[in-house]
Amino acid sequence: MEERTRAYLRGRFRDHYRTVAPELPPDADEREWGYIPWTAGPGTTMVRHNSLLDLGTLGGFLERERPRHVYFSAGRYRDPGAGTMDAKGWQSADLVFDLDADHLPGVTPETPYADMLARCKEELLDLLDILERDFGFEDMTIVFSGGRGYHVHVRDEGVKGLGREGRREIVDYVRAGDVDFESLVQSETVAGIGLKNPTQKRTLPTSGGWGGRVHAYVNSFVDDLLSMDEADALERLQEFDGIGSGKAKGAYNAATNNRREIDRGNVDVHPAFYQLARILADDVFAAESAAVDEPVTTDTHRLIRLPGSLHGGSGLEVTRIPRDELDDFDPLRDAVPETFRSHEVTVELSSEAHVSLGGESFRLPAGDVSIPEYVAIFCMVRDRAEKGKE
Repeated sequence: MEERTRAYLRGRFRDHYRTVAPELPPDADEREWGYIPWTAGPGTTMVRHNSLLDLGTLGGFLERERPRHVYFSAGRYRDPGAGTMDAKGWQSADLVFDLDADHLPGVTPETPYADMLARCKEELLDLLDILERDFGFEDMTIVFSGGRGYHVHVRDEGVKGLGREGRREIVDYVRAGDVDFESLVQSETVAGIGLKNPTQKRTLPTSGGWGGRVHAYVNSFVDDLLSMDEADALERLQEFDGIGSGKAKGAYNAATNNRREIDRGNVDVHPAFYQLARILADDVFAAESAAVDEPVTTDTHRLIRLPGSLHGGSGLEVTRIPRDELDDFDPLRDAVPETFRSHEVTVELSSEAHVSLGGESFRLPAGDVSIPEYVAIFCMVRDRAEKGKE
């Protein structure tokens, strides 16, 4: 990045912070603060071990330093400005989840930016479903990171004192890393009139947790199966690995004759049906788990982006999203700062570029081009363009 480009970006970030004041997180004066300035060269320098007192007012600091990235700690400390972690005196920490499109199955460097963000939002909805339904968390802040994903800050009292191991257990649960079908199945002894020996019946929980999710999916699959003609249903069953014509027939007959038992969680109505339920469970684990970044959640000292700040790798705003507005939220439209929408600027593109931003798509030729400023800043911070000479 050339110096004129860096100077332009510093100036425009400052202009933004003159008109926009990010909201402080709870207990802001107990947190460590850090930032990355607009330094020259290929590397970045993190300035950290600051308390809010060291920075002064947040608005004044942002306008004065116009940083490229701004962070605050998940942890709360007695002395957040101390130079070592031991000296800070850790007291508690938010439970923070980070979803990054780069870590999601099926996302590659060639995946278009809009597509990877859409995929990440799907993962976010799965995460929130688990946090709300399974853990009952209520004090949550949802944030678009400004880059490739989303953050969720959980501040319920019950999680603040958790150490690394407790947080890792939550991660394992969210990722379905320590869950398998057999661990969900419960066995109960069935004894009836005329039975010489009691038998074991294996059932799934019908509500709550991963067991409830698997049970709901099995039930839905059975409903779909029974709505088909028998020939189509048998063909559908044989699409699963390990289920041939004989097992398909057995599973189908079991589903047809034992619908009420299956609704009660009984997966032991036939050996082939039990095998089918195990296969369906794996689909649930893959589809409804959330690929959160474990090191972020387990690190009780982690620095995380400040909502309301600008992301120096995209020019987009790190955006807090109300839960009831999440479905309609489009990061490539709603995170574009108003500061950068009002006029066009000239940039020098090193090669042809295709950018979808602000609800529009731009095909940009190499060379000098005049484009909306938010598109220009997006290209400049990603080292795809230099500021044009006016």
